Amino acid sequence: MEDLETIIMELLVNAGAARSQALTALQQARKGDFDAAEQAMEESREFVKAAHKIQTQLIGLDEGAGKLPVNLITVHSQDHLMNAMVIQDLAGDMIELYRRLPLSN
Repeated sequence: MEDLETIIMELLVNAGAARSQALTALQQARKGDFDAAEQAMEESREFVKAAHKIQTQLIGLDEGAGKLPVNLITVHSQDHLMNAMVIQDLAGDMIELYRRLPLSN
């Protein structure tokens, strides 16, 4: 098994990438490039899946019994994942709104 810090860092990196891709999708939609926006959202979803898989692995290791230490980096990684998922939800709605607006150049 990889050391715990490495696993948590992988979760953090994937969650951060998911957040970044969702924000990129918003930027693309604002420009009217909805194909690029959807591609970025799909990449964001893949990063969240990877992060969620790691989160599930950590939960399994802990077995709900407090076997894993809870430290600042663990909390930080969970916060990043939660924020990425919220941003994804909002980005999806905002992209749909951008689709309905006339492109302003």
